[in-house]
Amino acid sequence: MSKSFVLKIFRGTPGKQYWEEFELAIYPGINVISALMDIQKHPVNKSGQKTTPVAWEQGCLEEVCGSCSMLVNGKPRQSCTALVERLIEETGSSTITLAPFTKFPLVRDLVVDRTKMFESLKKVRAWVSVDGTWDSKEKGPKVSPEVQEALYVLSTCMTCGCCSESCPQVNEKSPFMGPAAMSQLRLFNSNPAGALEKSERLRAALGEEGIAGCGNAQNCVKVCPKNIPLTESLALIGREASKQALRDFFSLPDAPR
Repeated sequence: MSKSFVLKIFRGTPGKQYWEEFELAIYPGINVISALMDIQKHPVNKSGQKTTPVAWEQGCLEEVCGSCSMLVNGKPRQSCTALVERLIEETGSSTITLAPFTKFPLVRDLVVDRTKMFESLKKVRAWVSVDGTWDSKEKGPKVSPEVQEALYVLSTCMTCGCCSESCPQVNEKSPFMGPAAMSQLRLFNSNPAGALEKSERLRAALGEEGIAGCGNAQNCVKVCPKNIPLTESLALIGREASKQALRDFFSLPDAPR
């Protein structure tokens, strides 16, 4: 394997983006974030010209916070776990391309504004309204180990945006809020305490931004770094939302919790 590689970055500000290449040394364990840090310390491009450091986001560096999302070789993923040597082996090329997500407003270089994902969580009430405390003589609602396991998987969502980036239905012409919000709706509706607001959440899924916007492309589940069963969640929420629509149409009481 070559002792160096090229990081080709699509950078700039809205309307003024351009490609810039950096030649960097390969060393054991180097990942995309480490490479960006190397550029930050020595911002000189492949042509030998001094340039500005690349802007990107990072946090935990262990694929938990979701902040370092970007397109690596054209695929949405977390850059902190993108090992340079493995990427070179996979593609057979010593050039690795980085670009910002396209489904969110660009801030600068590899930084995008994912505010609309967090606003979507508000729309589906992705929280448990009760404070979780009970009388000391009483016990909280019981959850079976099977349900606990399912809830844990859903709770690992990082709001990283990979699913939205890969979804063809998430675009400027569609109001669809994306797979992540629908999966979080399932998470909180499955929680014994969160189920108290199940109908309100399902009504949010019935809106123009809700489940009807899903085109069942199934791209989301392929790119989720946490292997969350997003398509399963989308199908389940689709069924539950349809039932809620019927209850509302016939003015039936909400389903027992």
